[in-house]
Amino acid sequence: MRVVTTDAGLGRIEDGAIALLDTAFPHVGAVLEQQGSLRCLESSAVRRRIPLDEATLVAPLGRPRAVWGIGLNYVSKAARAGRGLPEQPILYLAASSGVLAPGAQVVIPRAATEPDYEGEIAIVVGRPLYQASESQIWPAIAGITAANDMTARDVMRTTAVPALAKSFPGFTPLGASVCTPDDLADRDAIRVRTQVNGELVQDDTSAGMIFAVTDLLSRLSWFTALEPGDVVLTGTPAGTGQDRGCFLADGDEIRVEVDGVLPLVTRVVRPAGASPHDHRLTEPVS
Repeated sequence: MRVVTTDAGLGRIEDGAIALLDTAFPHVGAVLEQQGSLRCLESSAVRRRIPLDEATLVAPLGRPRAVWGIGLNYVSKAARAGRGLPEQPILYLAASSGVLAPGAQVVIPRAATEPDYEGEIAIVVGRPLYQASESQIWPAIAGITAANDMTARDVMRTTAVPALAKSFPGFTPLGASVCTPDDLADRDAIRVRTQVNGELVQDDTSAGMIFAVTDLLSRLSWFTALEPGDVVLTGTPAGTGQDRGCFLADGDEIRVEVDGVLPLVTRVVRPAGASPHDHRLTEPVS
């Protein structure tokens, strides 16, 4: 099942259209908070159907309680960076206020002179996970979606704090739909591709992860309780702007494609008069 949140309510994607559902839940995140899965939406009555290209899609999960991420989790990315494979996940927690709706514009702040994209597979938690084994992970996953885990590389460099480099408003686009695990052709090799202005810059699958989905969430659950609706970003493959020496500029369009999920498109805007070199964080924080 593929689910979207629209400005007219929740819907299932069926035969290239959206079946708007007769439910009081405002978004997917609310369903998970109360139900722990999306199964209840399979039997929800359909109010009406609208063409997919006529729907206004909004952030499918609303504002998640927690957005976790991992650095350096693809073999291809480590190889491009000339770094060895980490023995433990490099984890961080980003502000959920950075979540952006699909198709929306992200305004690059003055504090970010080197804004970058990171196409990623996002895991959406359905049931609580705490000190979970790997075998318990997929049964507790409600679905996957696409993410663009944007990063201000200059802020990362000057502060060494991922949360600061990744938490600007709009720096975590999510969507456009959520795909349940049973709808995945191969959940061990989920493909993720990123295009910038139509040019393919990232192309890999989850089989290239250093810490696989089950391993990653199991390890994370030994340090924190993952709750329904929480999001875990699983890392980005090689091909980021950092790898290419080319950061995002005004007018750029990023398209992230993940198996089973509608494409996630984000447009970049830098307001007129905002100097890309005018920012506050110029020295490392002690």
